[in-house]
Amino acid sequence: MDLCVIVLLSLCGLLRGQDPVSLDDCCKDGKDRGQESQDCTSLPLISESTTCRIAQEQCCATVLDDNICTIGINMAKDQGSCDSLLSSSTCETKTSKMCCECCLLGRAAQERGLSCDLTLAVGYQCGVVSRACCVDRLPIIHAKPTPDLQPDAPNIDDRCKAAGCAQRCVNGTCVCLEGFKLKADRKTCEDINECVLGAYQCRPGERCINTLGSYRCQREVSCGTGYELTDSNQCEDIDECETGTHNCAAEMLCQNSAGSFRCRPRMQCGEGFIQDALGSCIDINECLSVTGPCPAGHMCFNTVGSFTCQRQSVNCGRGYHLNAQGTRCVDIDECAGPDNSCDSHGCINLLGSYRCECRSGFIFNSITRSCEDINECRNYPGRLCKHKCENILGSYKCSCTTGFKLASDARNCEDLDECESGPCSQECANVYGSYQCYCRRGYQLSDVDGITCEDIDECALPTGGHICSYRCHNTPGSFHCTCPATGYTLAPNGRSCQDIDECVTGTHACTESQSCFNIQGGYKCLSFDCPANYRRSGDTPRVDRADFIRCVKFCQPNDISCVLDPILSTSHTAISLPTFREFNKPEEIVFLRSSTPSPLPHMDSPEIVYDILEGNVQNSFDIIKRLDHGMIVGVIRQMKPLVGPVSTVLKLAMNFVTNGVVSHRNIINVHIYVSEFWF
Repeated sequence: MDLCVIVLLSLCGLLRGQDPVSLDDCCKDGKDRGQESQDCTSLPLISESTTCRIAQEQCCATVLDDNICTIGINMAKDQGSCDSLLSSSTCETKTSKMCCECCLLGRAAQERGLSCDLTLAVGYQCGVVSRACCVDRLPIIHAKPTPDLQPDAPNIDDRCKAAGCAQRCVNGTCVCLEGFKLKADRKTCEDINECVLGAYQCRPGERCINTLGSYRCQREVSCGTGYELTDSNQCEDIDECETGTHNCAAEMLCQNSAGSFRCRPRMQCGEGFIQDALGSCIDINECLSVTGPCPAGHMCFNTVGSFTCQRQSVNCGRGYHLNAQGTRCVDIDECAGPDNSCDSHGCINLLGSYRCECRSGFIFNSITRSCEDINECRNYPGRLCKHKCENILGSYKCSCTTGFKLASDARNCEDLDECESGPCSQECANVYGSYQCYCRRGYQLSDVDGITCEDIDECALPTGGHICSYRCHNTPGSFHCTCPATGYTLAPNGRSCQDIDECVTGTHACTESQSCFNIQGGYKCLSFDCPANYRRSGDTPRVDRADFIRCVKFCQPNDISCVLDPILSTSHTAISLPTFREFNKPEEIVFLRSSTPSPLPHMDSPEIVYDILEGNVQNSFDIIKRLDHGMIVGVIRQMKPLVGPVSTVLKLAMNFVTNGVVSHRNIINVHIYVSEFWF
């Protein structure tokens, strides 16, 4: 209905001079009366012009549609439901219900945090109503604004000045021209592909081609024999003589005609002959001319290419023969007998000649005096058959191109639903003049025949190595992941492997005297005892990872060697590490915090020096000193990648050095277990 108003108003400039009342005035009167009376059935006409009456009625009906749509929008906002509109099936109720439900779609998108621009294949007005309700801006912008709306006028809303809209702005909200839709930034517009959305109106036999802001329709079927389709969608005659696609013999000359061509003979016949359509020279019977070539008293005898005159005697011409007495010439009845000159056609005898009454599909050739077949396909190209025309003796028959079948009238062609015969291995979608096979999830269409669905080996894809943490097993149409046989279980996402903490689940085999330590993919039963002259300390050192035992020196009375031993304490701790899949920089794995604060420059305090004594496999570890919140921290780093399973005991020394001499030291044994896997 809005489209009708736009078309009428676009004609305003053409018709304004034919009526004293402009179409703008007619449209305005219809809108005003629609607002006042809410009825467009009997409008008082302000002009006798039929065009003005149409403008009044269509503009009035547009106002009513807008009001009906607003009722549905208000119901969606106030009640959050459109159930009260289901009881009636009138046109007004359907319009109001459409606007109500489209508004609910916009509000649902807003509540879910989705884009306000619908990607559903809904109507243009439904998309505009949905977006307006989503951004909660009123009044609603109708499907196609009438010319009296001026969205970009500066007196409508100052918010349009700052909106930065790419095309148009209404009440501070960016809108797009017809054929475009708003992008995610709510400012710029992008082209709507009407061909993909099905929002085009091409005639049967045409296909939709998308253009910027619109689309165009192009013929799919041929223009008929002798014509070709141009870029402007017009049928143009093919010059068979110029392209060399004619079938004229070497002795014939090709002459182009509309939709066809003619073969004319190159050789000209001499005097006394006439040339037929095939270029053959046929003798002219000069004796049959009206005046007669011979003088009075002479008889004419036709010869090849000429004639002779003899003094008159009883000699009959063509179509006559002497009577039984031989005294005069009588007519020959060429139609007598079953083997007449017209074959199976009707024959009418004439004086000195005959005429054939040809059946339908044949025409009488006066030169050869026989019935010849009419080539209907050549005489009426493109008018007899929708697709292809084939001439047969006395008639013609129509046929269709691939993907179509002959209609009941034996002339037109209708689409053939190839999917009924099940050509595809899985799913089939019929399209006009053809069909398309597609596959279910986990399969892909074969590049060989285009109809067979082949399983997709997800595990062999470029990303297959990252689908599963451990191993990927392809199955028809899908895949599944597995984890190592022991120490791991498949995560709820079906792809990752999770370590089983045997120490927590109680599935370990450690004795009561041993401590269970969980490592990635397994566990270790650890048991640490203090060496001689040492005993277990009740406090635990400041080690960030799992710590099991710390032994401090406890000398017996008068044990001088024990007292002089610089090792004050020895401790054991354990840590589990993965096999790093990507090792790009050092990994800090253990932090040793000293209880001694960092010495000031003027104080004579011992310096802490860290050292690795044993167990540094392939020199894969080092230890550095760092100051953290006034405390000295020893950081153990993994410098090289280690491929598990690997286990080692890294024996570290924390030396307290005073004036260059080690006054005492603490020994830390770090038990490192590197897993076989990266997870």
